[in-house]
Amino acid sequence: MAEPLQAVKGMNDILPPDSARWEWLEDTVRALMRRYGYLNIRTPIVEPTPLFVRGLGQVTDIVEKEMYSFEDSMNGDQLTLRPENTAGVVRAAIEHSMLYDGGKRLFYIGPMFRHERPQRGRYRQFHQVGVEALGFGGPETDAEVILMARALWRDLGLADVRLELNSLGVPDERRAHRAALIGYLEAHADLLDAEAQRRLHSNPLRILDTKNPAMQDLVNAAPQLMGFLGEGSLKHFHAVKSALDAVGQPFTVNPRLVRGMDYYTHTVFEWVSPKLGAQGTICGGGRYDGLVEMIGGKPAPGVGWGMGLERVLDLLQQSGIAPPALLPDAYAVLPDAAALSPAIATVEALRAAGAAVVMHAGGASGLGSMKSQFKRADASGARFALVFGGNELAQGMVALKPLRDAVAPQVLRPLADPAGWAHELRNA
Repeated sequence: MAEPLQAVKGMNDILPPDSARWEWLEDTVRALMRRYGYLNIRTPIVEPTPLFVRGLGQVTDIVEKEMYSFEDSMNGDQLTLRPENTAGVVRAAIEHSMLYDGGKRLFYIGPMFRHERPQRGRYRQFHQVGVEALGFGGPETDAEVILMARALWRDLGLADVRLELNSLGVPDERRAHRAALIGYLEAHADLLDAEAQRRLHSNPLRILDTKNPAMQDLVNAAPQLMGFLGEGSLKHFHAVKSALDAVGQPFTVNPRLVRGMDYYTHTVFEWVSPKLGAQGTICGGGRYDGLVEMIGGKPAPGVGWGMGLERVLDLLQQSGIAPPALLPDAYAVLPDAAALSPAIATVEALRAAGAAVVMHAGGASGLGSMKSQFKRADASGARFALVFGGNELAQGMVALKPLRDAVAPQVLRPLADPAGWAHELRNA
Protein backbone atom coordinates (compact mmCIF):
# COMPACT_ATOMS: atom_id res chain seq x y z
CA MET A 1 0.00 0.00 0.00
CA ALA A 2 1.28 3.46 -0.86
CA GLU A 3 2.27 5.82 1.95
CA PRO A 4 -0.65 8.17 2.76
CA LEU A 5 -0.08 11.76 1.65
CA GLN A 6 -0.66 14.70 3.96
CA ALA A 7 -1.44 18.37 3.46
CA VAL A 8 1.45 20.80 2.97
CA LYS A 9 2.71 22.20 6.28
CA GLY A 10 0.82 25.36 7.17
CA MET A 11 -2.03 24.60 4.75
CA ASN A 12 -4.99 23.09 6.53
CA ASP A 13 -8.12 21.13 5.70
CA ILE A 14 -11.34 22.68 7.02
CA LEU A 15 -13.72 19.86 7.86
CA PRO A 16 -17.34 19.61 9.05
CA PRO A 17 -18.59 20.65 11.49
CA ASP A 18 -15.90 23.35 11.75
CA SER A 19 -16.62 24.43 8.17
CA ALA A 20 -20.06 25.59 9.34
CA ARG A 21 -18.32 28.31 11.41
CA TRP A 22 -16.57 29.51 8.26
CA GLU A 23 -19.83 29.56 6.29
CA TRP A 24 -21.56 31.54 9.03
CA LEU A 25 -18.74 34.12 9.14
CA GLU A 26 -18.67 34.44 5.35
CA ASP A 27 -22.47 34.80 5.19
CA THR A 28 -22.31 37.51 7.86
CA VAL A 29 -19.66 39.34 5.83
CA ARG A 30 -21.72 39.13 2.61
CA ALA A 31 -24.80 40.50 4.37
CA LEU A 32 -22.71 43.41 5.69
CA MET A 33 -21.33 44.18 2.22
CA ARG A 34 -24.85 44.34 0.79
CA ARG A 35 -25.81 46.92 3.41
CA TYR A 36 -22.85 49.12 2.50
CA GLY A 37 -23.21 48.72 -1.27
CA TYR A 38 -19.96 46.77 -1.86
CA LEU A 39 -19.91 44.32 -4.78
CA ASN A 40 -17.99 41.05 -4.98
CA ILE A 41 -14.86 40.74 -7.13
CA ARG A 42 -12.97 37.48 -7.73
CA THR A 43 -9.41 37.62 -9.02
CA PRO A 44 -6.94 34.83 -9.85
CA ILE A 45 -4.94 33.17 -7.09
CA VAL A 46 -1.85 33.31 -9.35
CA GLU A 47 -0.64 36.75 -10.49
CA PRO A 48 2.49 38.04 -12.28
CA THR A 49 5.31 38.38 -9.75
CA PRO A 50 6.09 42.00 -10.83
CA LEU A 51 2.61 43.01 -9.67
CA PHE A 52 3.60 42.46 -6.04
CA VAL A 53 7.20 43.66 -6.40
CA ARG A 54 5.92 46.91 -7.91
CA GLY A 55 2.87 47.28 -5.68
CA LEU A 56 4.10 46.11 -2.26
CA GLY A 57 7.70 47.28 -2.51
CA GLN A 58 10.93 45.41 -3.27
CA VAL A 59 12.20 45.64 0.33
CA THR A 60 9.04 44.60 2.18
CA ASP A 61 9.10 41.37 4.20
CA ILE A 62 6.42 39.88 1.95
CA VAL A 63 8.40 40.35 -1.27
CA GLU A 64 11.80 39.57 0.22
CA LYS A 65 10.96 36.48 2.27
CA GLU A 66 7.36 35.30 2.13
CA MET A 67 6.09 34.98 -1.44
CA TYR A 68 5.52 31.64 -3.16
CA SER A 69 7.03 32.50 -6.55
CA PHE A 70 7.93 30.25 -9.46
CA GLU A 71 8.65 30.21 -13.17
CA ASP A 72 5.93 28.98 -15.51
CA SER A 73 7.50 25.96 -17.20
CA MET A 74 5.44 26.56 -20.35
CA ASN A 75 6.52 30.12 -21.19
CA GLY A 76 9.01 31.28 -18.56
CA ASP A 77 6.67 33.84 -16.94
CA GLN A 78 7.46 34.73 -13.32
CA LEU A 79 4.32 33.98 -11.28
CA THR A 80 3.35 34.23 -7.60
CA LEU A 81 0.59 32.83 -5.43
CA ARG A 82 -1.07 35.99 -4.19
CA PRO A 83 0.20 37.03 -0.71
CA GLU A 84 -2.51 39.70 -0.49
CA ASN A 85 -5.26 40.88 -2.83
CA THR A 86 -5.29 44.68 -2.94
CA ALA A 87 -2.73 44.71 -5.75
CA GLY A 88 -4.74 42.09 -7.65
CA VAL A 89 -7.98 44.03 -7.33
CA VAL A 90 -6.27 47.21 -8.52
CA ARG A 91 -4.72 45.28 -11.44
CA ALA A 92 -8.19 44.01 -12.41
CA ALA A 93 -9.69 47.51 -12.15
CA ILE A 94 -7.01 48.88 -14.49
CA GLU A 95 -7.18 45.96 -16.94
CA HIS A 96 -10.96 46.15 -17.28
CA SER A 97 -11.28 49.98 -17.10
CA MET A 98 -13.59 49.67 -14.11
CA LEU A 99 -13.16 53.28 -13.01
CA TYR A 100 -14.10 54.89 -16.33
CA ASP A 101 -17.57 55.80 -15.01
CA GLY A 102 -16.69 56.56 -11.42
CA GLY A 103 -15.56 54.92 -8.20
CA LYS A 104 -16.21 51.30 -7.28
CA ARG A 105 -16.83 49.69 -3.89
CA LEU A 106 -15.58 46.10 -4.00
CA PHE A 107 -15.00 43.17 -1.65
CA TYR A 108 -13.41 39.75 -1.90
CA ILE A 109 -13.16 36.55 0.13
CA GLY A 110 -10.47 33.98 -0.58
CA PRO A 111 -7.15 32.26 0.14
CA MET A 112 -3.76 34.02 0.28
CA PHE A 113 -0.29 32.46 0.54
CA ARG A 114 2.81 33.47 2.49
CA HIS A 115 5.82 31.32 3.30
CA GLU A 116 6.21 32.08 7.00
CA ARG A 117 6.54 30.03 10.15
CA PRO A 118 3.11 28.56 10.97
CA GLN A 119 1.84 29.66 14.38
CA ARG A 120 -1.43 30.46 16.07
CA GLY A 121 -3.63 32.34 13.62
CA ARG A 122 -0.85 32.51 10.97
CA TYR A 123 -0.73 29.88 8.24
CA ARG A 124 0.97 29.53 4.88
CA GLN A 125 -2.42 29.32 3.21
CA PHE A 126 -4.72 31.71 5.02
CA HIS A 127 -8.01 33.35 4.13
CA GLN A 128 -8.91 37.00 3.93
CA VAL A 129 -11.93 39.19 3.53
CA GLY A 130 -11.02 42.52 2.01
CA VAL A 131 -12.77 45.72 0.95
CA GLU A 132 -11.42 48.17 -1.61
CA ALA A 133 -13.05 51.52 -2.31
CA LEU A 134 -11.42 52.68 -5.56
CA GLY A 135 -11.79 56.18 -6.95
CA PHE A 136 -12.88 57.84 -3.69
CA GLY A 137 -10.41 60.35 -2.27
CA GLY A 138 -12.29 61.92 0.62
CA PRO A 139 -11.73 61.22 4.32
CA GLU A 140 -15.38 60.17 4.63
CA THR A 141 -14.51 56.98 2.72
CA ASP A 142 -11.64 56.27 5.13
CA ALA A 143 -14.17 56.53 7.96
CA GLU A 144 -16.70 54.40 6.07
CA VAL A 145 -14.37 51.42 5.63
CA ILE A 146 -13.25 51.67 9.26
CA LEU A 147 -16.86 51.70 10.44
CA MET A 148 -17.70 48.74 8.20
CA ALA A 149 -15.30 46.69 10.30
CA ARG A 150 -16.93 48.02 13.46
CA ALA A 151 -20.32 46.93 12.11
CA LEU A 152 -18.93 43.45 11.48
CA TRP A 153 -17.74 43.13 15.10
CA ARG A 154 -21.23 44.14 16.18
CA ASP A 155 -22.90 41.62 13.87
CA LEU A 156 -20.63 38.85 15.17
CA GLY A 157 -21.12 39.80 18.82
CA LEU A 158 -17.46 40.78 19.40
CA ALA A 159 -16.99 43.52 21.97
CA ASP A 160 -13.33 43.66 23.03
CA VAL A 161 -11.81 45.06 19.81
CA ARG A 162 -10.05 48.43 19.80
CA LEU A 163 -9.09 50.77 16.96
CA GLU A 164 -5.62 52.27 16.38
CA LEU A 165 -5.00 55.03 13.81
CA ASN A 166 -2.08 56.86 12.26
CA SER A 167 -1.38 59.03 9.23
CA LEU A 168 1.52 58.34 6.86
CA GLY A 169 0.95 61.57 4.94
CA VAL A 170 2.10 61.81 1.33
CA PRO A 171 5.40 60.69 -0.26
CA ASP A 172 7.24 64.04 0.08
CA GLU A 173 6.41 64.17 3.79
CA ARG A 174 7.52 60.58 4.27
CA ARG A 175 10.80 61.27 2.48
CA ALA A 176 11.59 64.17 4.83
CA HIS A 177 10.71 62.03 7.84
CA ARG A 178 12.74 59.14 6.42
CA ALA A 179 15.87 61.27 6.22
CA ALA A 180 15.43 62.45 9.81
CA LEU A 181 14.71 58.92 11.01
CA ILE A 182 17.80 57.48 9.31
CA GLY A 183 19.95 60.20 10.85
CA TYR A 184 18.54 59.45 14.30
CA LEU A 185 18.99 55.68 13.96
CA GLU A 186 22.52 56.02 12.57
CA ALA A 187 23.40 58.00 15.67
CA HIS A 188 22.23 55.03 17.77
CA ALA A 189 23.44 52.26 15.47
CA ASP A 190 24.94 50.31 18.39
CA LEU A 191 21.40 49.80 19.77
CA LEU A 192 19.95 48.35 16.55
CA ASP A 193 19.40 44.61 16.22
CA ALA A 194 20.40 42.76 13.04
CA GLU A 195 16.97 43.15 11.42
CA ALA A 196 16.92 46.90 12.09
CA GLN A 197 20.44 47.31 10.71
CA ARG A 198 19.34 45.49 7.55
CA ARG A 199 16.35 47.81 7.17
CA LEU A 200 18.11 51.04 8.15
CA HIS A 201 18.54 52.37 4.61
CA SER A 202 16.04 50.23 2.72
CA ASN A 203 12.88 50.54 4.85
CA PRO A 204 13.59 52.46 8.08
CA LEU A 205 9.90 53.11 8.78
CA ARG A 206 9.41 49.41 9.50
CA ILE A 207 11.95 49.65 12.33
CA LEU A 208 9.36 51.66 14.26
CA ASP A 209 7.15 48.56 14.28
CA THR A 210 9.80 46.35 15.92
CA LYS A 211 8.69 43.90 18.59
CA ASN A 212 12.19 43.67 20.11
CA PRO A 213 11.84 44.74 23.79
CA ALA A 214 15.43 46.00 23.84
CA MET A 215 14.63 48.59 21.16
CA GLN A 216 11.40 50.02 22.56
CA ASP A 217 12.95 53.06 24.26
CA LEU A 218 14.92 53.82 21.11
CA VAL A 219 11.93 53.77 18.77
CA ASN A 220 9.70 55.61 21.26
CA ALA A 221 12.13 58.55 21.14
CA ALA A 222 12.52 58.49 17.33
CA PRO A 223 11.24 61.36 15.16
CA GLN A 224 7.54 60.88 14.52
CA LEU A 225 6.04 61.20 11.07
CA MET A 226 3.18 63.29 12.45
CA GLY A 227 5.63 66.16 12.97
CA PHE A 228 6.43 66.20 9.24
CA LEU A 229 2.85 66.28 7.93
CA GLY A 230 1.72 69.31 6.00
CA GLU A 231 -1.57 71.17 6.24
CA GLY A 232 -3.37 68.97 3.71
CA SER A 233 -2.42 65.70 5.39
CA LEU A 234 -3.30 67.00 8.84
CA LYS A 235 -6.65 68.24 7.55
CA HIS A 236 -7.42 64.83 6.04
CA PHE A 237 -6.50 63.01 9.24
CA HIS A 238 -8.49 65.44 11.38
CA ALA A 239 -11.57 64.87 9.19
CA VAL A 240 -11.27 61.08 9.63
CA LYS A 241 -11.00 61.45 13.40
CA SER A 242 -13.94 63.85 13.48
CA ALA A 243 -16.12 61.39 11.55
CA LEU A 244 -15.26 58.63 14.03
CA ASP A 245 -15.97 60.98 16.95
CA ALA A 246 -19.35 61.82 15.41
CA VAL A 247 -20.48 58.19 15.71
CA GLY A 248 -18.90 57.62 19.10
CA GLN A 249 -16.12 55.30 17.90
CA PRO A 250 -13.14 55.41 20.31
CA PHE A 251 -9.64 55.21 18.83
CA THR A 252 -5.99 55.61 19.79
CA VAL A 253 -3.52 57.48 17.61
CA ASN A 254 -0.48 55.21 17.40
CA PRO A 255 2.48 57.05 15.79
CA ARG A 256 4.34 53.72 15.35
CA LEU A 257 1.59 52.17 13.26
CA VAL A 258 3.05 51.89 9.74
CA ARG A 259 1.59 48.67 8.19
CA GLY A 260 3.71 46.36 6.02
CA MET A 261 3.20 47.56 2.43
CA ASP A 262 4.86 50.52 0.71
CA TYR A 263 1.68 51.64 -1.04
CA TYR A 264 -0.04 53.25 1.96
CA THR A 265 -0.64 57.02 2.19
CA HIS A 266 -2.57 59.18 4.67
CA THR A 267 -4.76 57.08 6.99
CA VAL A 268 -3.63 53.66 8.23
CA PHE A 269 -5.47 51.69 10.90
CA GLU A 270 -5.67 48.39 12.74
CA TRP A 271 -8.37 46.68 14.76
CA VAL A 272 -6.73 44.83 17.65
CA SER A 273 -7.91 42.40 20.32
CA PRO A 274 -5.97 41.66 23.54
CA LYS A 275 -7.39 38.13 23.56
CA LEU A 276 -5.03 37.03 20.78
CA GLY A 277 -1.78 37.93 22.51
CA ALA A 278 1.13 39.48 20.65
CA GLN A 279 -0.48 38.74 17.26
CA GLY A 280 -3.59 40.70 18.17
CA THR A 281 -4.37 42.47 14.88
CA ILE A 282 -7.44 40.99 13.21
CA CYS A 283 -8.08 43.68 10.59
CA GLY A 284 -5.85 46.35 9.10
CA GLY A 285 -5.68 48.69 6.17
CA GLY A 286 -5.58 52.26 5.03
CA ARG A 287 -5.45 54.64 2.10
CA TYR A 288 -3.27 53.91 -0.95
CA ASP A 289 -3.71 56.85 -3.32
CA GLY A 290 -0.57 56.10 -5.37
CA LEU A 291 -1.08 52.38 -5.97
CA VAL A 292 -3.21 52.57 -9.14
CA GLU A 293 -0.57 54.70 -10.86
CA MET A 294 2.23 52.53 -9.45
CA ILE A 295 0.71 49.44 -11.09
CA GLY A 296 0.22 51.22 -14.42
CA GLY A 297 -3.16 52.94 -14.36
CA LYS A 298 -4.21 56.55 -14.47
CA PRO A 299 -3.87 58.15 -11.00
CA ALA A 300 -6.85 57.29 -8.80
CA PRO A 301 -7.30 57.15 -5.03
CA GLY A 302 -8.16 54.07 -3.01
CA VAL A 303 -8.72 52.89 0.54
CA GLY A 304 -9.50 49.50 2.05
CA TRP A 305 -8.71 46.79 4.57
CA GLY A 306 -7.94 43.11 4.89
CA MET A 307 -9.20 40.80 7.62
CA GLY A 308 -7.86 37.34 8.41
CA LEU A 309 -10.69 34.82 8.74
CA GLU A 310 -8.57 32.46 10.87
CA ARG A 311 -7.84 35.29 13.30
CA VAL A 312 -11.49 36.27 13.60
CA LEU A 313 -12.60 32.65 14.09
CA ASP A 314 -9.96 32.28 16.80
CA LEU A 315 -11.25 35.43 18.51
CA LEU A 316 -14.85 34.22 18.28
CA GLN A 317 -13.81 30.98 19.95
CA GLN A 318 -11.87 32.84 22.66
CA SER A 319 -14.97 34.96 23.26
CA GLY A 320 -17.28 31.96 23.54
CA ILE A 321 -19.31 32.96 20.47
CA ALA A 322 -20.62 30.09 18.35
CA PRO A 323 -22.71 30.27 15.18
CA PRO A 324 -26.30 29.07 15.28
CA ALA A 325 -26.47 25.34 14.65
CA LEU A 326 -27.30 24.38 11.06
CA LEU A 327 -29.46 21.34 11.69
CA PRO A 328 -31.81 19.54 9.30
CA ASP A 329 -35.55 19.96 9.73
CA ALA A 330 -36.24 16.25 9.25
CA TYR A 331 -34.63 12.83 8.76
CA ALA A 332 -36.33 10.30 6.48
CA VAL A 333 -36.60 6.78 7.99
CA LEU A 334 -37.14 3.89 5.53
CA PRO A 335 -38.40 0.59 7.01
CA ASP A 336 -37.71 -1.33 3.78
CA ALA A 337 -36.77 -0.97 0.11
CA ALA A 338 -40.43 -0.58 -0.91
CA ALA A 339 -40.43 2.83 0.77
CA LEU A 340 -37.56 4.13 -1.34
CA SER A 341 -39.48 5.52 -4.34
CA PRO A 342 -42.23 7.38 -2.40
CA ALA A 343 -39.63 8.61 0.09
CA ILE A 344 -37.38 10.07 -2.61
CA ALA A 345 -40.34 11.81 -4.29
CA THR A 346 -41.58 13.26 -0.98
CA VAL A 347 -38.15 14.36 0.26
CA GLU A 348 -37.33 16.10 -3.03
CA ALA A 349 -40.68 17.96 -2.94
CA LEU A 350 -40.00 19.05 0.65
CA ARG A 351 -36.53 20.29 -0.27
CA ALA A 352 -37.98 22.22 -3.21
CA ALA A 353 -40.36 23.88 -0.73
CA GLY A 354 -37.43 25.00 1.42
CA ALA A 355 -37.23 22.26 4.07
CA ALA A 356 -33.86 20.72 4.96
CA VAL A 357 -34.26 16.95 4.91
CA VAL A 358 -31.63 14.21 5.28
CA MET A 359 -32.58 10.87 3.77
CA HIS A 360 -31.31 7.69 5.33
CA ALA A 361 -28.78 5.86 3.16
CA GLY A 362 -28.08 2.21 3.75
CA GLY A 363 -24.90 0.26 3.27
CA ALA A 364 -24.11 -2.81 1.19
CA SER A 365 -26.11 -4.98 3.59
CA GLY A 366 -29.28 -2.90 3.28
CA LEU A 367 -31.02 -0.04 5.07
CA GLY A 368 -30.43 -1.27 8.59
CA SER A 369 -32.90 -1.68 11.44
CA MET A 370 -35.50 0.91 12.40
CA LYS A 371 -33.70 1.25 15.74
CA SER A 372 -30.40 2.12 14.09
CA GLN A 373 -32.14 4.56 11.72
CA PHE A 374 -33.84 6.38 14.59
CA LYS A 375 -30.46 6.57 16.30
CA ARG A 376 -29.04 8.30 13.25
CA ALA A 377 -32.09 10.55 13.02
CA ASP A 378 -31.58 11.63 16.61
CA ALA A 379 -27.84 12.19 16.11
CA SER A 380 -28.51 14.38 13.06
CA GLY A 381 -30.19 17.01 15.24
CA ALA A 382 -33.34 16.95 13.11
CA ARG A 383 -36.57 18.03 14.78
CA PHE A 384 -38.67 15.35 13.04
CA ALA A 385 -38.34 11.84 11.70
CA LEU A 386 -40.33 11.18 8.52
CA VAL A 387 -41.38 7.53 8.81
CA PHE A 388 -42.36 5.89 5.51
CA GLY A 389 -43.93 2.78 7.06
CA GLY A 390 -46.05 0.27 5.14
CA ASN A 391 -49.31 1.17 6.93
CA GLU A 392 -48.76 4.89 6.36
CA LEU A 393 -47.89 4.43 2.69
CA ALA A 394 -51.01 2.29 2.15
CA GLN A 395 -53.05 5.32 3.28
CA GLY A 396 -51.05 7.72 1.08
CA MET A 397 -49.47 9.21 4.21
CA VAL A 398 -46.10 9.69 5.93
CA ALA A 399 -45.70 9.88 9.71
CA LEU A 400 -44.09 12.97 11.29
CA LYS A 401 -42.52 11.89 14.55
CA PRO A 402 -41.19 14.73 16.78
CA LEU A 403 -37.65 13.99 18.00
CA ARG A 404 -37.11 16.95 20.36
CA ASP A 405 -40.49 17.00 22.14
CA ALA A 406 -41.22 13.83 24.10
CA VAL A 407 -44.91 14.64 24.66
CA ALA A 408 -45.82 15.90 21.18
CA PRO A 409 -47.88 13.32 19.26
CA GLN A 410 -46.92 11.69 15.98
CA VAL A 411 -49.09 12.92 13.11
CA LEU A 412 -49.79 11.83 9.53
CA ARG A 413 -49.36 14.05 6.51
CA PRO A 414 -50.37 13.41 2.85
CA LEU A 415 -47.76 12.23 0.36
CA ALA A 416 -49.69 14.00 -2.38
CA ASP A 417 -49.03 17.51 -1.03
CA PRO A 418 -45.61 17.84 0.66
CA ALA A 419 -45.43 21.55 -0.13
CA GLY A 420 -48.61 22.05 1.88
CA TRP A 421 -47.00 20.90 5.13
CA ALA A 422 -43.31 21.73 4.54
CA HIS A 423 -43.77 24.84 6.71
CA GLU A 424 -44.46 22.58 9.70
CA LEU A 425 -40.93 21.21 9.37
CA ARG A 426 -39.29 24.60 8.83
CA ASN A 427 -41.08 26.49 11.59
CA ALA A 428 -41.47 23.93 14.35
